Amino acid sequence: MDANHGETINMKEILKFAGAFIAWVIGSGFATGQEVLRFFTSYGFGSYAVVMINLLGFLLLGQTLMVTGYAHRNDQNFRHFEYYCGKRIGKIYFWATPVILFLIMSVLLSAAGSMFLQYYGINHYVGAGLMATIVLATYLIGFENFIHIVSKIGPVVIIFCLLVGIISVFRDFHFIEVVPAYENTLSAYRPSSNWALGAVLYLSLDFLTGGTYYTRLGASAKSRSSAKWGAILGSVVLVLAIAIMSSAILLNAKDAASLDIPTLFLASKISPVFGTAFSVILMLGMFSSCSATMWSVCSCLFTVGSKKNKIMSVVVISCALMLGLLPFGKLVGVLFPLIGYYGLFYIGCVAYKGIRRAS
Repeated sequence: MDANHGETINMKEILKFAGAFIAWVIGSGFATGQEVLRFFTSYGFGSYAVVMINLLGFLLLGQTLMVTGYAHRNDQNFRHFEYYCGKRIGKIYFWATPVILFLIMSVLLSAAGSMFLQYYGINHYVGAGLMATIVLATYLIGFENFIHIVSKIGPVVIIFCLLVGIISVFRDFHFIEVVPAYENTLSAYRPSSNWALGAVLYLSLDFLTGGTYYTRLGASAKSRSSAKWGAILGSVVLVLAIAIMSSAILLNAKDAASLDIPTLFLASKISPVFGTAFSVILMLGMFSSCSATMWSVCSCLFTVGSKKNKIMSVVVISCALMLGLLPFGKLVGVLFPLIGYYGLFYIGCVAYKGIRRAS
């Protein structure tokens, strides 16, 4: 039972929504290790302080957005930006969100191209184009069916990432003595010179871009408990995976930091077979995040399922693919910190309401 609302806690539902919660974050940036490298590992041993800030942030912001979505599940015109930031500023965020999500989609498609190039030697353009085609086809099946898909993909990617990270940490832990020597190499990837600001930027990046997805996800829950505890479980598992993966990259910074996909390097270092299996898992992670982003972009413009919405989805994925032909690492390094700065006011408003609700 949820003591505060008298609801029976359904573990199956909680696991389902925890998986769907994780699915938003695990795409190109997380699963490839680029986000982890830049927002966490780049701060060296200070990355563990960044992890703690993100744990607290995910717990607060995640459940706040999910529960808010559930509370307004019957309001077809609910706009979370205006609810949290006020009408004027909320509208600015609302109309800017499709553009931001479009940029995120481009990064995700570029990630697919980089994965094909780094591991299989296949042209970057071909890999990005293949991912764009699959995402567009999947989008047309509808959001409810999509939740069933990504809620299954999310845990699989997280388990594989944890496995790669844990094996790498235990195998390479003796390199911890030389980590300080990587300071100059890692510092070039920092989104901010201040580790605390870097931590907040990561929260801003994930929740500004994921706000629409998380409130809609909460609205689809059968109970408030499923939304709340799904977000809590998803947050804990996700941040744990980040901590382990960051440690693995930190111990292998000499070789991994310069690659577009550090996690694939770590997996291949374990064994060629494991590397191949992980490349498939990476593609699933990129697919889940890109599909979620696709839904969020198109749902902001036209009613999902309508003819205009379907036409828009073709236009959006085509334009995103054009930008996604640019190098993955450069897109992450430039776009992600800028989006993080833009969302600082928004996550401040969400945190404020979340704290008020809890008090």
